[in-house]
Amino acid sequence: MMNNKPVIMVTGWLGQLGSELFDIAGNYPQFEFNFSDKDEMDLMNAEQITSFFEQLKPAYFISCGAYTAVDKAETDREIALAINADAPGTIAALCSQYNTKLIHISTDYVFSGNSTEPYKEDDVTDPVNFYGYSKLLGEKLVLQNNDNTIVIRTSWVYSTYGNNFVKTMLRLMGSRPEISVVSDQVGSPTYARDLAAAIMAIVTNPSGEFTTGVYHFSNDGIISWYDFAVAIKEIKHLNCIVHPIPTTAYPTPAKRPAYSGMSKEKITSTFPIKLKGWREVLEECLAKL
Repeated sequence: MMNNKPVIMVTGWLGQLGSELFDIAGNYPQFEFNFSDKDEMDLMNAEQITSFFEQLKPAYFISCGAYTAVDKAETDREIALAINADAPGTIAALCSQYNTKLIHISTDYVFSGNSTEPYKEDDVTDPVNFYGYSKLLGEKLVLQNNDNTIVIRTSWVYSTYGNNFVKTMLRLMGSRPEISVVSDQVGSPTYARDLAAAIMAIVTNPSGEFTTGVYHFSNDGIISWYDFAVAIKEIKHLNCIVHPIPTTAYPTPAKRPAYSGMSKEKITSTFPIKLKGWREVLEECLAKL
């Protein structure tokens, strides 16, 4: 018997967002999900990507696979470009060929960080590191190669899966009497589970509208990494002392934007998506951990 359910392809299955989508896929029995990671679909292999499309003819493609090692990208430029720009461009061209709706995940790092108010989708992009540049190029290619594309820029992603700031803080606070955390970089944390739910709210939009273009999504509220660390400490009742430090005291190979707060007005007014406060969902995630 032929299965006539629309297929949703998801790359980056073993990453934070891919894992959360995998967890909630069972809530959407009207779709057939296909999850792949680099072992199943190497994003640097255009032939492999093409054969997936030929075989599955997906109705939706959720592009979560990315090169996310921000500091390493400064030297690993060729690979960062291949995964963050060339591969999404190839995927978008195939989406166009197979009439597939594409949801591509991007980042707050496409902005310079010189703003003092939340970035809107049409604000000028000007990345301060190579990772941001490779992701911006990916955005341009997907929008250029497929009319049926939604780009979602997100920020400070964490989850019970993968490696992230929340898990690093728990580990350090559990093993050290005091730690120092940067206090002059501000933005918005995103619980990957909420981003996964937002993506599925777009896919299952009751109006059937798939309004293409660029959108911003994170949890509500703008904080510093130091504020984030202090909240983790408070929620978990840890005894570690957390010291605020300036970015200059913690040099990294890749520069970070000082301010990357983003306005989410567009996504919440276009799709049935409600934002949750960053602290409330941090509590949810920490309870699971």
